[in-house]
Amino acid sequence: MTLLDALTELPNISFAGEFWRVVHGDRSPIDGSKGAGRWNRRETEVLYCALERDGALSEIHFHITRAQPVFPSRLVSSACRMQGRFEKVLDLTDMALLVRLGVDRNRYSEMLYEATQRIGEAVGFLGFEAMLVPNARHDSTNLVAFPDNCDLDEIEERAREGVDWKAWRARGER
Repeated sequence: MTLLDALTELPNISFAGEFWRVVHGDRSPIDGSKGAGRWNRRETEVLYCALERDGALSEIHFHITRAQPVFPSRLVSSACRMQGRFEKVLDLTDMALLVRLGVDRNRYSEMLYEATQRIGEAVGFLGFEAMLVPNARHDSTNLVAFPDNCDLDEIEERAREGVDWKAWRARGER
């Protein structure tokens, strides 16, 4: 069975609720990620979000600290509480399902993105608006939305709060 066949056999769900997205500076939280990530290749834009605030912060913190040896002291980040509605969503939070789709459970938190990018590309190609996936840095769930497949007017920023990275890191989150 091909990946596309396997994904089309999964139940389509809807999602309506709150989620979090961390942005830097005055960037809009509805601007998609343009670089390659766990669930997208460089040419596919996605919105990486998390259902929990600390889930979103953990993901961003990982990428900031891997890119430079010293955490930037002047980084201005905001945690944006978002509200959205997606009618065509795939729930891929079951790690056993991801393993059947080709993901290595034991290496999920590593930056080995080939299998997950193939899945993300297939989900986007099939026209899904979003997918729910395990967060690799926090015990929570991420929401990955495909801006080309969804109505961005159904996503709104409800609140924006500055991130005190020093205080957050002192709490031992990561």
